[in-house]
Amino acid sequence: MRSVAMVLGLILIVSVLFEAFETMLLPRRVTRAIRMTRLFYNTSWKLWATMAGWIGSAHRRSSVLSYFGPLSLLVLLCLWALALILGFALVQWASGAILRGVVEPPAGFGHYAYFSGVTFFTLGYGDITPEGSLARALAVLETGIGFGFLALVIGYLPVLYQAFSKREVTINLFDARAGSPPTAGTLLARNARYGNLELLTQFLAEWERWAAELLESHISFPVLIFYRSQHDNQSWLAALTAILDASALVMAGVPGAARTQAYLTFAMARHVAVDLSQVVLARPVEPPEDRLSPDRLRLLRARLRESGLELAEGALAENRLTEFRAMYEPFVQALSDRFLMPLPPIVTQGDPVDNWQTSAWMRRARGIGQLRAAEPGDDHA
Repeated sequence: MRSVAMVLGLILIVSVLFEAFETMLLPRRVTRAIRMTRLFYNTSWKLWATMAGWIGSAHRRSSVLSYFGPLSLLVLLCLWALALILGFALVQWASGAILRGVVEPPAGFGHYAYFSGVTFFTLGYGDITPEGSLARALAVLETGIGFGFLALVIGYLPVLYQAFSKREVTINLFDARAGSPPTAGTLLARNARYGNLELLTQFLAEWERWAAELLESHISFPVLIFYRSQHDNQSWLAALTAILDASALVMAGVPGAARTQAYLTFAMARHVAVDLSQVVLARPVEPPEDRLSPDRLRLLRARLRESGLELAEGALAENRLTEFRAMYEPFVQALSDRFLMPLPPIVTQGDPVDNWQTSAWMRRARGIGQLRAAEPGDDHA
């Protein structure tokens, strides 16, 4: 019995330490199929998403889903700590370590668990002390691991939230450029309407870098995938999809635009979609409906034409656009299904109202939700 407890305790200690190393320190994708952290997130997210699905209000459902990322991280850290405490308690008990103090030998397993917890968190009450070289060595080892674990957590959280903040700042900048939710049609139309189509190259270059940073941060800190944006109509997945849509449109049918930069941005953004799908084991699936049906494509052409931008027509342009969309839509759809983040349309039916143009108070008043702010180039601007 004690030999089994010894093996189980050592497995718990080594497994948790390795999991913590892979999750918080290893800056690359882990391809190992069997992982405690992956099992925890797959199970807990399914339960949380199912619970959120019972909520009728879309706003409340989104709010509940936003709690999962931070809360799951706290629960995971607590589970790691409990597993290490239990592992060392099993090893101490299996080794026959003698505990002195408020308990007389032979000590029960509850006393070993209490001693392990006090030692791990370096409380140092002194009411129970180990006796013997092995017991003292194990106590010193657990103290060092506990101190290092707490220091690692303290250093990990600020880095995690810095990466989240950097991601969200760029997403918020997308609001006035592409609407909320962001759409490729709005992005191209506003660039053309404002007379800044020549700045599209610079814009796409900035989003190429954002996509690269997104890939690095979400592979280094996978829990960021579950962190949702401040507004219900924004998300990192919606922004990524809008950039892919815009890049595909530019490459397929925007004459005179920055096709080279669009290709580079498209390649980087698709790389993000594919790699993150592999990280979370989300198999690509076809969208339930055509995101750019013939009717929507005609609407898109009309919107761009109103803004002074002619989208290339003909079978060749449409086939190229279809081929580009087939390269990324199954992957972003898989991510959308997995994390309950809706994909944005390529073109909206009406004029979009950006988040900066309205507020919760304004939305309660009739008609004010249709506010249209003065735009560059308007006579009344």
